[in-house]
Amino acid sequence: MAAMIAGCNTVDDERIPLMPVNISLTPDGVWNTYGINGFGNYRTFIKDQRVPADFPYTQRSATGYGGVLLICGNDPFTTEAAVPLAYDLACPVEHDPEVRVGIVAGDLVPEAVCPKCRSHYDVMERGGAPTAGPALQEKFGMTRYKVLPAAMGGKIIVN
Repeated sequence: MAAMIAGCNTVDDERIPLMPVNISLTPDGVWNTYGINGFGNYRTFIKDQRVPADFPYTQRSATGYGGVLLICGNDPFTTEAAVPLAYDLACPVEHDPEVRVGIVAGDLVPEAVCPKCRSHYDVMERGGAPTAGPALQEKFGMTRYKVLPAAMGGKIIVN
């Protein structure tokens, strides 16, 4: 996920501090309850605020800098369709763990929007790339996390 140095179309997706991410959505029953299924479906995880309130967080659980957005979209790096994608909720422009993007209905697909700077990000098809606002001008993208299959079924989200 390193930011590319060369080229005028590159995006800096490492603006926020690197913090641990470890969300276990295993086994399949936990994934079926707290995971996402279907293009555009999403869920947020913020451990210190107990979001979701009934999620079984453990001592090993960690939700990054501003929390984690889990959304079903198309992976632009592998061209896989309708897969779980994960991002840090902190707006890379604001660089503050308390300023979190929210999902709003876009023209064609939902997008992440910062409530403070009003930057827009394509989290469905372009890997958290900016589409409007200061993030587009500065070329600041959202930090991505890995969503991996777990040995016991379900998924884990890590960085």
